[in-house]
Amino acid sequence: MTNIRNIAIVAHVDHGKTTLIDELLKQSQTVSGHRELAERAMDSNDLEKERGITIVAKCTAIDWEGYRINIIDTPGHADFGGEVERVLKLVDSVLLLVDSFEGPMPQTKFVLRKSLELGLRPVVVINKIDRPNGRPDKVLDMVFDLFGDLEADDEQLDFPVVYASGLGGFAKKELEDESSDMRPLLEAIIEHVPPPKDDPEGPLQMQVATLKYDEYVGRVAIGRVFRGTMRIGDRVVRSQRDGEQISARITKLFGFKGLDRVDREEVSAGDIVAVAGLEGILPGETICAPDHVDPLPMIAIDEPTVSMVLMINNSPFAGLEGKYLTSRQIRERLDRELEQNVALKVETTERAEAFVVSGRGELHLSVLIEQMRREGFEMQVSQPQVIYREDENGKKLEPIEEVIVETEQDYAGTVIQKLSERKGELVRLDMNSDNTQRLEFRVPSRGLFGYRSEFLTDTRGTGIMYTNFAGYEPYRGELQSSRNGVMIALEKGDTTTYALHNLQERGTLFVEAAEPVYGGQIIGLHSRDNDLVVNPNKKKQLSNVRASGSDDALVLSPKVQMTLEKAIEFIEADEYVEITPSSIRLRKAELNHSLRKRK
Repeated sequence: MTNIRNIAIVAHVDHGKTTLIDELLKQSQTVSGHRELAERAMDSNDLEKERGITIVAKCTAIDWEGYRINIIDTPGHADFGGEVERVLKLVDSVLLLVDSFEGPMPQTKFVLRKSLELGLRPVVVINKIDRPNGRPDKVLDMVFDLFGDLEADDEQLDFPVVYASGLGGFAKKELEDESSDMRPLLEAIIEHVPPPKDDPEGPLQMQVATLKYDEYVGRVAIGRVFRGTMRIGDRVVRSQRDGEQISARITKLFGFKGLDRVDREEVSAGDIVAVAGLEGILPGETICAPDHVDPLPMIAIDEPTVSMVLMINNSPFAGLEGKYLTSRQIRERLDRELEQNVALKVETTERAEAFVVSGRGELHLSVLIEQMRREGFEMQVSQPQVIYREDENGKKLEPIEEVIVETEQDYAGTVIQKLSERKGELVRLDMNSDNTQRLEFRVPSRGLFGYRSEFLTDTRGTGIMYTNFAGYEPYRGELQSSRNGVMIALEKGDTTTYALHNLQERGTLFVEAAEPVYGGQIIGLHSRDNDLVVNPNKKKQLSNVRASGSDDALVLSPKVQMTLEKAIEFIEADEYVEITPSSIRLRKAELNHSLRKRK
């Protein structure tokens, strides 16, 4: 057991965790030479590859000079923070990755706080030191200040530092050292990460941190054996969150090596493993020996902060593009998601066809919806709403986000003004070495709905904005809606170039010529603040009289492409996003024009 090291790699989104793991897999020769390693190999599902982010924590292990290093790659986005919290319970230390230019970001602070609370002593890796504008010395000072702000103890403050470039494939202990490989980082892990202190002789005790679903063996629980030994065929007892104890039999055991799960006959204390045969098991539960049931404390999971109503698609185009349409099929899919996505909550409503789905943020919910749509589901979702709470005096509290903005000086004033209008509060302003400004705000979560696209426009696409949930604070008052009205299709039909050419002067279009639309569908953003019912299907009246030049080709501006996130951010309280495997449409909740006016 002295040759095992258990670590998690934690960092803010896009600071290079997954790329660094690629290099460790290659240089330790864990992935055999004939096998081609894809870029960001640990990001295994399509959504992760497309978005360039890690969504689900994943385990790997490398063998190096007689040592076995179990590594957990964690998500860097705040909406998936629940994953990070759980896997930190499995490890003995963390590699805290920080970008050599950006320095500590909101998620760096979040994951570091959780690590320090668990008593872990991090190894700091200043990554991307080959960036032309890198400032590793300054970033090291910022990291030290962050440790101080989070009240790290003396041992944690004396953290080891490694300088690295995941993309360049090298690491150094000092900036002036020469290096062409990752050896200094691997040596630092062996030296500074303590070996497991678990007891292999005692009665079995294993805690589950995360889940995967396997179509052959069913639910697979991933966790760490803290005590004892487990073999295939053993009878065990799992202790549930509510205290109930359920007997089960182990049908499969897996270890990890490189990108693969490896079948194991036996696992023992100190190792991170996967177990099959425990139907219905959830993260945080403990697997114990039947004659010695000794559950570990449950892993606390942060409560959701944002909810939306997810319902069956009842538009005139329902059932034309998807395979799964009914409320029963949607409910079954949500129940399957709850088996592995523990930060998610699903509640029923008075209407059988609608469910309230709550999560850690817009991204958390939109990733689920995107996965469902790719599987062939059709559905509609409402505008996201924040989840309010009350303190002991009955005072209304709302979720607040910590927002960090990096932008050129010319645009900083506009950003400050816009976020102030959204009840944001500027708490810090720093000047970077390249004359950009770093602004820190505390903004209500609801104030950020729909702001990201506005922010990119205001900063001409050059600004960077990061957010992280900071906690609940007293309600900050009503927000003024800043969106204009919309253009609504009058009736069902196919749009025509002739009609859209006249309408594009009234605002921005979300549809193009020859596209089917229905009455009540939103086809564009109006240039004024009132909603406008229009007829995009109008055809040109043909007559035998022609004016000179009247038949010249009409030119339409390109339509605005609505992504799922953009659409969810765009809608107001009386609107829905209709989602099918091949389309994203915006619509009014009430399609009938006269009923909508009356309401």
